[in-house]
Parts: sequence; structure tokens; C-alpha cells
Amino acid sequence: MTETIENKEAKLLDYIRQYKSVLVAFSGGLDSTMVLWASIKAIGAENVYAATSESASFASGEAEDSKKFANEIGLDPKRHIFLITDEMSNPDYQNNPTNRCYFCKSELFSKLKTIAEKHKVEVIFDGSNASDVGDFRPGRDAAKELEVASPLLDAELSKDELREIARKYNLSFSEKPAAACLSSRFPYGTRITKERLKQIDRAEAAIRQLSFVGFRVRYHNEVARLELKPEDIGRALDVEIRNKIVTELKKVGFKFVALDLEGYST
Repeated sequence: MTETIENKEAKLLDYIRQYKSVLVAFSGGLDSTMVLWASIKAIGAENVYAATSESASFASGEAEDSKKFANEIGLDPKRHIFLITDEMSNPDYQNNPTNRCYFCKSELFSKLKTIAEKHKVEVIFDGSNASDVGDFRPGRDAAKELEVASPLLDAELSKDELREIARKYNLSFSEKPAAACLSSRFPYGTRITKERLKQIDRAEAAIRQLSFVGFRVRYHNEVARLELKPEDIGRALDVEIRNKIVTELKKVGFKFVALDLEGYST
């Protein structure tokens, strides 16, 4: 740990301490889990709530991960709220424009605002961090409109620095791969449906069973385009593994399976 990261960790905790109570938008990913961990560390578990969406656009298993990580860092299960967001009923979301994430986050943060008011919580936190700066993030507009705070951004903590802090405290989620919502697997303009989301979810679950991590299955109608870490491409080309990949992805409804030779890219 460098002194810079230690200073940023202290800055993060100081930022959170200005509030008496918080509600964390908690997906179970590294970023939001670190916000939840820091909130409990800064102001105590009795002043912290977490809310996890179980909508169709989230991969199966993420809700279970959120329960496991919340328990690990000491959140009272009664303060862990699960909700269903309804972005899929919004045509603006289903049509998958370039600002799709805005409609998703607007739906999520609006519901979290209602939960915060019900429990008399002072502020809502999300997991935006310094690694997101410079990326195209239309969901940030929704956060600003609904006054959602981003403590990791205030502390200027990047994803790599968050992993370092998690390792320092021996937190089990320190190496968890990034897990964007399933809608990110579709090219802009490709309509998003619950059936297609389930297809991608099942496809990625099958690839995960083959011990691949840090990958994506991208949807291109009849074609599944598999993005793997560059160091995993060789293993995927092994005849036995390749045949398993093709078999499993055809099982879930794809007619063709392509391997992207450039590897995984966000």
C-alpha cells in the first residue's frame, strides 16, 4: 500500500462521516461493495442500508454474491433490501440507444430515493470511481439529477486502488471481475428483451462453468461473439474446450459462435 492510497482511504472515510445514515446502491460488484464496506467502517452498520436490484438485466448469481459479501462485512440482513426495477417496461430502454444506461439508472435511483425516504436515510451512495472518469457513462446524469453521491469519486479512488485496499483487509471480493449489466452485451440499437437477456445469462453461465473469468458473450442475433482475456484465447482453441464452447452456446439458441481475437474489451 502506498501512502497515496492510504490517504485516499482516509479521505473516503472522512467523506462518509459527514452523513449520519446512508443507503448504498449495492450490486455486489467490487465498487459498490467497497462503498458499503467503507460506510460500515466509517459510521457503523446500524446507520447503513444497502439496496440490490434483481431485475432481468443482472446476471444470475449476482444477488447471491451481494448477500455473501454483505454478510462478510457485517451488514445486518434486515438492512439489505432487494427490489425489482422495471426498466424493461420503458421503450426508451428496450430500444437500446447510446444513453440506455440513463434510463436504467433513473429507474433504480428513483426507487432508491423512495426507500431512503421511508427509512429516513440522509444520502444515497453509488459505486462510481475514478476509473469511470473519461468513459461514456450516461448513468452519471441520472445520479446527478437524483442527488446520488459518489464517495469513491470524491476520494479519487480507482478500481485498482480499491482492489489494493480490499487486499489489505483480506476481503474475499478483492479479485472479483467487473460485472456490467447484461444489457451491455448488445450493440446499441439492438432491441433488448427479457428472452435475449436470459439467453446471454445462460451463455455466460456455461462459459463460467469452463473456468473462464473476465469474459463477455456479445449478442449479434444468431451469432455469439466470445471475448476472453488474451491469455485465455489459446485454451479456448484447444479442440476439447472449443467443442464444449460451441455446444453450450448453441444449446442456448445461437446458431454460430465466434471468438474475438482481440480479446475482452469493456
